[in-house]
Amino acid sequence: ISCVFIGYSETQKSYRCYDIQRDKVYVSRNVIFLENEDGFKDEPKKLEDYTFLWTNDIDDDDDIDDDEPDKVVEVPNGEVNNDNSTRMIPPKEILVYRRRDPQNQETNQSLPRRSQRHIRPPQRFISYESFSPKFRACLMAHHSFYEPSSYLEAKEDPNWIEAMNLELKALESNETWEIVPLPMEKKTIGCRWIYKIKTKSDGTLERYKARLVAKGYAQEYGIDYEETFAHVARMISVRTLIAITSVKHWTIFQMDVKNAFLNGHLQEEVFMSAPLGFDLPQNKVLRLKKALYGLKQAPRAWFDKFSSVMFNQGFQSCYSDTAMFVKTTSVGVIVLLLYVDDMVITGSDDEGIIEVKHFLNKCFQMTDLERLTYFLGIEVAYSKHGYLLSQMKFASELIDRTGISNDKVVDTPEALGVKMKIDDGEILENPTPFRQIVGALSYLSITRPDIAHAVHVISQFQQRLTSVHMGAAMRIVCYVKNTINKGLFLSSSYVLELVAYTDADWGGDPNNRHSTTGFCVFLGDSLISWRCKKQNKVSLSSTEAEYRAMATITMEI
Repeated sequence: ISCVFIGYSETQKSYRCYDIQRDKVYVSRNVIFLENEDGFKDEPKKLEDYTFLWTNDIDDDDDIDDDEPDKVVEVPNGEVNNDNSTRMIPPKEILVYRRRDPQNQETNQSLPRRSQRHIRPPQRFISYESFSPKFRACLMAHHSFYEPSSYLEAKEDPNWIEAMNLELKALESNETWEIVPLPMEKKTIGCRWIYKIKTKSDGTLERYKARLVAKGYAQEYGIDYEETFAHVARMISVRTLIAITSVKHWTIFQMDVKNAFLNGHLQEEVFMSAPLGFDLPQNKVLRLKKALYGLKQAPRAWFDKFSSVMFNQGFQSCYSDTAMFVKTTSVGVIVLLLYVDDMVITGSDDEGIIEVKHFLNKCFQMTDLERLTYFLGIEVAYSKHGYLLSQMKFASELIDRTGISNDKVVDTPEALGVKMKIDDGEILENPTPFRQIVGALSYLSITRPDIAHAVHVISQFQQRLTSVHMGAAMRIVCYVKNTINKGLFLSSSYVLELVAYTDADWGGDPNNRHSTTGFCVFLGDSLISWRCKKQNKVSLSSTEAEYRAMATITMEI
C-alpha cells in the first residue's frame, strides 16, 4: 500500500499512514519507509484538505472501515507499485479509518454502521446427525457440563440463575458501583455474563460460576484507564519455593481470593450500563467505584490493593519477584506467593501463618484450600521424599482435543538429527490448530522439561506452517501420551546448593545460522529452571555462542 507517513498513534504503538488515492488512514506497526519517495507528488491538495489527519486516532470525523477483505499484496523493499489495476488491501490487523460525508455526519453519529461482512456460523455449531448413536452418547457424556454462551440460555437453568444472583449479591455487598445519572459528554461501556463450570483436579463438578465482565475493549487510553501492568508470580518462583519447602519440610497452604479484582479501587471515572437481569431506573447508569473483571486496569488495581495490605502487615516484596512477599518473625519466616487470585503460603513460623490466614480472611473473602494439591492447573503430590508436580489432567485434555488416542506412541519428543526448515513439506492454509497445540505444549512444559527443546523448535514455524511442522507437533503430543504419568520431582534429600549448566548449539538453525542457548538450574537435586532460546545474533565462533549462553544463564541466576 502506498501511503504517506503522518505521525504516530496516540493509543497504541503504531504508525499513522494516509492513503491519498482511497482517502483513508491506516494505523499499523508493519511499515516500510521509502525516504527517497515524495508521497504527495502525484495528487497535491490544499492544506485544509488534510486537517483531519492531525486529529486523534478515533474521533467523530473518522469511521472504522471493516469491509476490507483479508487479502494483502506486499510491497517490495525497493519499489512502490502505483498501478491502480492491482488492488492492494491491508490485512485485518491494520486499523483503517475513512472520512465521513459531512452531509451524513449527524446520522452516522447516532446510528452505528453495521458490518457488511458475510456472517458464518461458528465451527462448534455442527450437525450430529451423521454420528452413530453410540458416538453421540459418548459426546453427551463428555460434554455433560454444558456452559451457556449467552444470558438467554443461562436463565433457563436454575443453577445458573443462582450463580448470577450470587455474583450480583457479591458486587452489591462489595459496593462495586453506585447508581447515578450519566453526566454530559460521558460514555458508558457495556458488560456481559461469562459462565464457567469449575471442576476439581479429578474432573468432577465443584460449582457453577457466573461472572459479570465489563467490555473493556471500549475503554479509551487516558480517559478510562492509564497503567495496566500487574505483577504475577513467576513459575520459577513457584518451583523454587516448593523445592525449598521440600528440603526444609515446611507445610504449604493454598488460599483463593473470591472476586479478587472487585477489591481494587479505581482512580478513573468509569460508567457502565446495567447487566442483563439487573433492574435499573430509567436514565440511570452504574458508576464503578471499584474494579470489575474486564476493565483494562482491573489487574493492576487489585495488585496495588493487595500489596498495600501486605506491606502494612510487615511483609516485603522480593527483588527478583515482586509477587512474592516475605516476612521475618521472631520464630522464623513466612513466605506468600501471589498469582492473580491464587496464593501459596508457607514458612517455618506455623503460628504466624495461621495469623496471616486469619488476617486475610478479615480483609478479603477468602477460600482456605488447606494443603497445596492443585495450583494453576498443576497437580501437586507430596511424600516424605519430596513433591511431584504434574499436569496429567491437562495432558489428557490435549490428547483428546488432538484426536490421537489410537495413534502409535513414540519414545522421544523429536526425531534424532532432524532439523526442520521453513520450506519443508506442503504449506497448510489454516495454522490455528497448530498454534493451539504449540500454546498447550508450552504450558505443559512448566512441569515437563523433557519437551522444552522440541516445543522451542516447532514454535518458530507458526507464521508459515507446513505438513512437516504439523507432524513434528503431533509427534510431541504422541510422546506426551506415552509419558502422561511423568512430571517434575522436587527432592527433599539434598542440601540447598545452586548449580547451573548451560550449552550452545553453534549455528544449529539451518534457516538463519543462529545458535541456540540451552540451560538448566538445580537447587540441590531439584530442577527449578530451564530454557531453550535462539540467540538474537549470528555468532562468529562456538566460543562466542558459548559466551552468549553464559550471559543468558547469568541473568537467570
